[in-house]
Amino acid sequence: MPSYQDIYPSEALLRSFDVVRPRAGDLLNLEYFEAEPADMPTLVFDQHHILLNLNPQPHDVENWRDGAHRKFTFRQNEVVITPAGMESGWRWHARSKVIVVTILPDRLARFAESELAIILTEKQLRDVPQVEDADLVQAAEMVLTGLRAGGAGSNVMFDALARVFLVKLIERYGEERTEALAFTASFTAQHYKRVLDHVARHFGSQLTIEDMAREAGLSTAHFSRLFRQVIGETPYQYLMDYRVEQAKKMLGEAGRPLIDIALACGFSDQPHFTRVFKRLTGKTPKEWRAIS
Repeated sequence: MPSYQDIYPSEALLRSFDVVRPRAGDLLNLEYFEAEPADMPTLVFDQHHILLNLNPQPHDVENWRDGAHRKFTFRQNEVVITPAGMESGWRWHARSKVIVVTILPDRLARFAESELAIILTEKQLRDVPQVEDADLVQAAEMVLTGLRAGGAGSNVMFDALARVFLVKLIERYGEERTEALAFTASFTAQHYKRVLDHVARHFGSQLTIEDMAREAGLSTAHFSRLFRQVIGETPYQYLMDYRVEQAKKMLGEAGRPLIDIALACGFSDQPHFTRVFKRLTGKTPKEWRAIS
């Protein structure tokens, strides 16, 4: 089967697999397109594809899905979910401004089972020809914004925000909803982003898990459980990952003392910095600096 990327009639302006290769980069691809009116042939794809509309101007589109033809007005914050194996084709009558997320079924199945402890049906995602979902669109936009920003910490941020998107997707459009996921429904992508931004602003201070929970408006215990379920690691692990990403950038500054870098990244002292850095990278800061 062809991939969605092979058929789209214009080049993506930004593609996640050109920018980062974190854990989530092996799970989903996110691309941003602005394309003039055009057609996509009706084909069957081996990926799930999720189309998220950012265009503030409503515009007419046509969609062929397993032989059925729909012509509809596509509005900002609307989403179309096409499961893998479904025949689909498109025609749009105005300039598009969309995010396209594509996911291979075997990787989605592994994510759902290993990270969320649920088993998806063979179809995995529901066929959704058109639905308004501003929260899911916002989650995708946050991933896009992180890709555009780049810089130190972008891999960690992309990984975390991509996981937020995937949990929202499975929670709302998975073939089977589960009670284990239902309690996250009121905790929006913006809540997660607020916590991650708080880490980005304060990673150099003595930031605590209680501080992060307070930013989310949750108890520490509830926040820690929810964060682990959605992001895939504990708040402490995420904070250490982020600090190490920032430290890698600072190690490129020739002559900067390691103790200065340790304190600037929020580590209590240089030995603490060295222990965490080696555990996460396999090398000491001094060894990393020598080869980078």
